[in-house]
Amino acid sequence: MKFGPVAVAEAEGTVLAHAAKLASGRLPKGRLLTLEDIAALQTAGITEIIVARLEPGDVLEDEAAARIAGAIGRDHLTFSPASTGRVNIFAEADGLFVANRSVVDRLNGVDPAITLACLADHVPVRSGDMVATIKIIPLAVAEKSVERAVGLLGETAAFAVKPFASRRIGLIATLLPSLKPSVLDKTRRNLEQRLSLSQSRVEHEERIDHDAEAVAAAIRKMRPLCDMIVIFGASAVADEDDVVPAGIRRAGGEVEHLGMPVDPGNLLVLGRIGDHPVIGAPGCARSPKENGFDWVLNRILAGEWPTSRDIAGLGVGGLLMEIPTRPSPRALAGQQARETSVAILLLAAGKASRMGPSGHHKLLAEFGGVPMIRSSAEAALGAGADSVITVTGHRKAEIRTALDGLDIAFADNDDHASGMASSLIAGLDAIGPAVDGVLVMLADMPFVTTGELAAMISAFRTQGGAAVIRAVSNGRRGNPVILPRAVFSEVRKLEGDVGARHIIETCGLPVIDVEIGPAAHLDLDTPEAILAAGGILKG
Repeated sequence: MKFGPVAVAEAEGTVLAHAAKLASGRLPKGRLLTLEDIAALQTAGITEIIVARLEPGDVLEDEAAARIAGAIGRDHLTFSPASTGRVNIFAEADGLFVANRSVVDRLNGVDPAITLACLADHVPVRSGDMVATIKIIPLAVAEKSVERAVGLLGETAAFAVKPFASRRIGLIATLLPSLKPSVLDKTRRNLEQRLSLSQSRVEHEERIDHDAEAVAAAIRKMRPLCDMIVIFGASAVADEDDVVPAGIRRAGGEVEHLGMPVDPGNLLVLGRIGDHPVIGAPGCARSPKENGFDWVLNRILAGEWPTSRDIAGLGVGGLLMEIPTRPSPRALAGQQARETSVAILLLAAGKASRMGPSGHHKLLAEFGGVPMIRSSAEAALGAGADSVITVTGHRKAEIRTALDGLDIAFADNDDHASGMASSLIAGLDAIGPAVDGVLVMLADMPFVTTGELAAMISAFRTQGGAAVIRAVSNGRRGNPVILPRAVFSEVRKLEGDVGARHIIETCGLPVIDVEIGPAAHLDLDTPEAILAAGGILKG
């Protein structure tokens, strides 16, 4: 592939390196230029462009990305269409993401033009989470490199999602006089929260004396009733003959490993009785904070059995006390247990540049004596979202005054002049990490009703937060839209005066259309439009 400027008249069959704006539309980066494209560029007065000229054996970026992605097994994964040389890969089930570092490293060593990035090994994920992305860096790559990458991925899996299996859990808690019942109740609640992502549940609980024989009797009683047993000892395990490991052996089981190089979580006991896993939980597992117990529990729920060698290899990255570098399973489990959460981002930062020289701000125009921005905010507040955040910028003091007394939060976009992308990013920065989706609402669409917003939020929750929800009118796409958490990272890469349309079309997630009628297209951004809709210019 040869890269550089060429005369437009000589560019047929080359690949456009940078998007070109024309009066009739836009030629995107990566387009294989045709005679019609050449004519359009010449009509626009463009005489020279930067292109990539393909050489024999070169493969265009989208074809290369699609072929490499095609070599990856489809079990429990979904793939976006190839676009701009990228294929994004998503989990199709709640489970454990496992990665083979050797294969990923070898793939990334095939050719600098071919890259594969994925999550860390053994991270819990929810259905719809993006777990990996394939990106072709240049506009084309050598055929032989694509074939090597495809062959490598066909030999050994680079990564997979192992779905969690629902298990019936038996909980044994030993008692000492110093241990309050409230602590035992909290322990059970935190264990149930940990289990919620896998749809597992505590079926039986025994609270017994802190005695090895009592532990053994409880294990024998629970074995036919449960798939797995978790034991919380009243005091920390100090030796392989302490109460919990001794109780496992007296019940006819075996202790396979005691201790692990993860802090917190050192004092874990891993055993089994027949085909039933038995885990002696460390004391830190009474807390919802991530610890070594989570790592072992998640592997077992995903169908793995961690060997002594596996556990001994967890030391690198195992310091969790002060350095929370991995996604927290508690956060994931908490989201699964509660209703899918939605925040509304009300975008009100723009300069209203189409309002002309009068100086009126469109969002301060009144309908029935109420400013347009306030009407939009009130509709958002009644829709059943978890929060409403208004993104302000141009004349933000007046916008805030118009919203005085409403239960909404604000995010200031000091870079609002750069366009909509900066407002989307400012809104995402304000919502916090626990939100499953954002409903992006333009503040100059006052005829979108509370009921229509509620219908969109309901559709999003029905999909479990794993789909894009889009308002349409007679089948034509419009606004608002709900963007799921899986695409937030792509939204943060946007620049300029663009929205998320390209992300919606290429993310690979389902797009659910909700019919809301003409309101989906009616934005009021000129004095004439406001007056025609019955508004009064103010501000």
